[in-house]
Amino acid sequence: MKKNILFIGGSHGIGLAAAELLAKDHKLIIASRTSEELKDLNVTHLTFDASTDDITELDLPETLDGLVYFPGSINLKPFKMLPLESFEEEMNLNFFSLVKVVQGLLPKLKKSEQASLIFFSTVAVKVGMPYHTSIAAAKGAIEGFAKSLAAEYTPSFRVNVIAPSLTDTKLSGKLLSNDEKRKNMGDRHPLKRVGTPKDIANAVEFLLFEKSSWMTGQIIGIDGGLSTLNVH
Repeated sequence: MKKNILFIGGSHGIGLAAAELLAKDHKLIIASRTSEELKDLNVTHLTFDASTDDITELDLPETLDGLVYFPGSINLKPFKMLPLESFEEEMNLNFFSLVKVVQGLLPKLKKSEQASLIFFSTVAVKVGMPYHTSIAAAKGAIEGFAKSLAAEYTPSFRVNVIAPSLTDTKLSGKLLSNDEKRKNMGDRHPLKRVGTPKDIANAVEFLLFEKSSWMTGQIIGIDGGLSTLNVH
């Protein structure tokens, strides 16, 4: 049976890869600022900016079986160069906008037999990394929020978090802008490469549906082994 899945963001990169996996078999709604790359997919696009818009004003189905929140950022700078405003911007985009979306969608999520919610963190929450203070703080908030939300609303819906390492998307373009950078970044990982959008999209598909039905409150590292293996 087709399920109603809502992506917040997700019109390119990891979201686009996930949409390509899901569009054929499910009713997929993508609420994002842009839609150019979605034109060949069987999806419904709604113009939406998570930072400023009200999710309750969108024309959405009465029941939502899945929610994936994609908006994020990569702002890698030394702590001494980050004003408080940078931390506030990271928190607003990554965390507070997520909270507003989830609160606005609660009635629709609770009408599902058991909805699945997926948020995104980063390997840098588990593994301390230089220049990641602002993004790790914002994503750390998501991890704590997700676990508490999962506990509060079980078994009505499930909540899991994907924590990737560096993935080859437009967002990470500056870090992977030439072959030398790509090789150096890949060699930091035990599996000797950076991630692809499809690597992460496969995890999204798994977490949304029945094959993961006994999983909730988990932080899942899709990171080439970086968070758990020391092979150097």
